[in-house]
Amino acid sequence: MRRNTPSTAITVALIDADELVVRGTASMLLSRGDSVRLVSFSAQTGVDIALFDAPVLGGEERLDALCADPRIRRVAVYTWNFQPWLADRFIGGCASGYLAKSLPAIELVEALHAIHAGRRVVAPLGAPSRVGVGGRDDESGITPREAELLALIASGLSNDEVASRMRISINSVKGYIRSAYRKVGVERRSQAVLWAVSKGLVAPVPAAPTWPEPVAATHSPRPSDQ
Repeated sequence: MRRNTPSTAITVALIDADELVVRGTASMLLSRGDSVRLVSFSAQTGVDIALFDAPVLGGEERLDALCADPRIRRVAVYTWNFQPWLADRFIGGCASGYLAKSLPAIELVEALHAIHAGRRVVAPLGAPSRVGVGGRDDESGITPREAELLALIASGLSNDEVASRMRISINSVKGYIRSAYRKVGVERRSQAVLWAVSKGLVAPVPAAPTWPEPVAATHSPRPSDQ
């Protein structure tokens, strides 16, 4: 069986992805041979498949813009926040795939080949949701508050910032950290971040502040005005 050469490989670009995702995806694709190649997407180059984390980084308007870009052959949602019930929302639109970032390398490559061949792919198909703050990870036994804390840590917040976001004391934060670390089997913050990322824990977006309506200034006449 002839292997794809770099010139015939399926080209894949990650749109607006952070370095952790880029490095991880590149490593997975390389581990499965050269039939799928991660490339940088620019104004001068086209790409077979663009992967975009629509639920997190810009929503459906950005996704529609990518689908309309003539340099992109197909677009797939590639997300940590994989929710099976959202598949129809994206597959029913312009996306050719709805893929979880937790997919192992072999399944990711298979899904990309299927998308490139013109099929619409949801992977993992019918998998239970493992993401989102406020739920419960049955494997680890962490509580919703511990899941929220891990998601905030994975977002790069300090302990003080976590305390402020969760509206608890710094001592409570430290207590949650000890409990969560023990349950998920990690010892350091970097390990906790990797665990949270692998489970798709997404920090809740704070509500936009609401500002009071401006009060019209009242003018008290000066003695000279009277």
